Amino acid sequence: MQAAIPKVNAGNRANTAVILIEKAAIAAEYYSASADVIDRNTVFATASLSKWITAHAVMKLVEQGKLDLDRPAETYLTRWHFPAGPFSSRAVTARRLLSHTAGLTDGLGFADYRLDEPLPTLEEALAAPRASTGRTVAPINVGIEPGSQFQYSGGGYLLLQLLVEEVSGEHFETFVNREILQPFGMVRSGYADLSATSNSAKSYDADGRPAPIYRYASNAATGFTTSAGDMVRLVLAELRTVEGSPLTSKTLESMRTAEAKSMGVDIWGLGTVLYAPTKQGGVVFGHDGTNEPAISATVRINPNTEDAIIVLATGSKVLASQLGAEWVLWQTGLPDVLTIPSEIRRVMPLLGGGAVAIVILTFVPGWRRRRSGAKAAA
Repeated sequence: MQAAIPKVNAGNRANTAVILIEKAAIAAEYYSASADVIDRNTVFATASLSKWITAHAVMKLVEQGKLDLDRPAETYLTRWHFPAGPFSSRAVTARRLLSHTAGLTDGLGFADYRLDEPLPTLEEALAAPRASTGRTVAPINVGIEPGSQFQYSGGGYLLLQLLVEEVSGEHFETFVNREILQPFGMVRSGYADLSATSNSAKSYDADGRPAPIYRYASNAATGFTTSAGDMVRLVLAELRTVEGSPLTSKTLESMRTAEAKSMGVDIWGLGTVLYAPTKQGGVVFGHDGTNEPAISATVRINPNTEDAIIVLATGSKVLASQLGAEWVLWQTGLPDVLTIPSEIRRVMPLLGGGAVAIVILTFVPGWRRRRSGAKAAA
């Protein structure tokens, strides 16, 4: 933590919460005092970390026998269906939606809505989503062959939100709260309006100036709010060191089993980012999030050491991922899957067309050696 505190203070003029867990216990925690008084129970927006929570809800339906991961998702839907396209939507399944391999090409990033703006219905958002880049996007559809490659899709998680509602027969937020958050003991978590929530992190831009609090069209993709203390409860439940987890250990392990690859590297499970293989043959897992005006969040867990890092921030879009990447490098000796693409972008203008090959030769063999060693040890 001593190394992290200067980076927090230099990298964010607003609010940051950092907790380090070692051997399944809190080892250190730090709450910046740059803008407001915050603590372990302060509620932050989490952006795309929301998708990890949604994945838990989907897997709960699987455990209840109400949802088949490999059945066409459309067979569960009545309120919306894919528009006609070059590939069959029958190959779009919950498994592929969770792992971003369903062939959806929206690339969302959901844009913000002011508090005085009405939010669209799920069906309206699926038909005409507002993208975070400000660009106009086409209706969410199947643009590449399902199962053929990894393609990040926020629209897929909007669809999963609808799937949870149709299969459960209730509002997404109601189901998630009862079946996931309450059993985890996450009493400061949900899909709250932070402007009306006590002890919530205020909104700031990247320069530390007060900014509006926004809402988003998809709670499943980007609307989850939580506290650092609640994230500790989630981490400990993922490590099975506390009672009351709503999901079995078998299900939790399946969520961090590889479903998607990039450059030959395992990168995504069932709604779970696979950051880097561990020295003991496991994988560091969790999820990141970033959104407007300047939100960042990460939770990363090493199941072999029972260590983890939790970072929630407002006032920076990169701080949480930067701290998470340094923690993963310290834990495994390897860059995480979110760092490798950024390194390729960084060196490409300097090295030209050979940059990708150089970065792959630098990073990917280390991953493969780790995984080969793990298989040999097994």
